[in-house]
Amino acid sequence: MRLSAEQLKRFHEDGFLILPSLFSKDEVAALTAALPGLYAEDTPANFREKNGLVRTTMGLHLRDATYARVVRHPRLVEPAMQILEDRDLYIQQVKVNVKAAFGGEVWQWHYDFATHHREDGVPKPLALNLHILLDEVTEFNGPLWFIPGSHQGGPVPTHLDTVTTSYPLWCVEAPEVARLAGARGIVSAKGPAGTALIFGDSLVHGSPPNMSPWNRRIFSLILNPVSNAGRSNKRPDWQHHRDLTPVVPLADDCLLPGAAAAE
Repeated sequence: MRLSAEQLKRFHEDGFLILPSLFSKDEVAALTAALPGLYAEDTPANFREKNGLVRTTMGLHLRDATYARVVRHPRLVEPAMQILEDRDLYIQQVKVNVKAAFGGEVWQWHYDFATHHREDGVPKPLALNLHILLDEVTEFNGPLWFIPGSHQGGPVPTHLDTVTTSYPLWCVEAPEVARLAGARGIVSAKGPAGTALIFGDSLVHGSPPNMSPWNRRIFSLILNPVSNAGRSNKRPDWQHHRDLTPVVPLADDCLLPGAAAAE
């Protein structure tokens, strides 16, 4: 899959793309079928909210065969190679972020490079976050909020927040968010299940709590050039993988029934 010239232009200007219904209902069903079992596993790769509900479940491509295929899906990998103009990308992080109905907590304003640089020793903000919405995401169930173009001035100051939620996060100060949002606005990344999101490592984003009766689950694959790999082993492998083998795209139907048997 290749992005159009207009899509590439929008990505470089805004820092993100929203690609509605890029994945089918059957492909989304294949991804969601494994989640209850993965949530139930007793592993430190499952981070839980303060109320005990799963907040994020990580390292999924090492725990489940379907996720081992989706991290190599050409509709994710090929646009990343195109944007970065680099075919040697490694799988830096794999997770599903969960905002359970009535209980999913906030993700504070942040950008991913602050964590990748400070915790993992990644030199440059080149990594790409490739998302698949696993539920319909509306204004009610905790959508991602993007500040368009907030990457253009380079990384902004951050601080480590270990109090607000159960997950430590390098966050952007409120006055800086107000300045950026006042100049550029905020976009809510909504869409039906199967919608894909692509955004860069320095884009300021966050998401509100889920007070609705509807779950909000989002699959996230982060790909990073091998030449830009992390230099630190501060975090465990399930938070920043150390296998630098370049990812190779599979067939486009790799998530559909029968794909596993055909490999």
